Amino acid sequence: MTRQLGQTEVKRLNRGWRRRTQAGLSLLLDGVGQPFNVGSILRTAAAFGVDQVWMCGDTAQPGHPSARKTSLGTDRLLSLDYPQTAALGAQAARAAGYRVIAVELASDAVPLHEANLTGDICLALGNEDHGCSAGLLAAADLVAYIPQVGRVGSLNVAAAAAIALAEARRHEWAAQKPDPR
Repeated sequence: MTRQLGQTEVKRLNRGWRRRTQAGLSLLLDGVGQPFNVGSILRTAAAFGVDQVWMCGDTAQPGHPSARKTSLGTDRLLSLDYPQTAALGAQAARAAGYRVIAVELASDAVPLHEANLTGDICLALGNEDHGCSAGLLAAADLVAYIPQVGRVGSLNVAAAAAIALAEARRHEWAAQKPDPR
């Protein structure tokens, strides 16, 4: 019979996935203004083992009460940096060894599931209303989008971040030999 895992079992399961995870994964937030979105993104980033988050431009601060409420303190598990612009953030990510992949509905963007997500990557997400800035799109190594088949034109930025982070890790894990368990 299927049952929920206990705390020790969850820790053991997550430890197994951590052992299978080698690629560096980081985030760049380009003017994500809503504190609830920032908090949710930071919590998801911590869950997927993000190494670094560049909080660019007018991105809400993780210390904002609403961001703290949704992050549940997970921002303490992340390294945060505050470049003035997304272009400077992309430059910093590249200098740290990451390829910058902007997640945006844009011309010449490739479907996220077909994008080259191998190696150390930095997923870049933009403002809730305006998306990624022109400076970020110009600085990105690749632009990818999340295919949507419904009648809604876009996703909430926190939901898009979760999907992109999960897809990046899925690419890495799928390229490995199956877990021998």
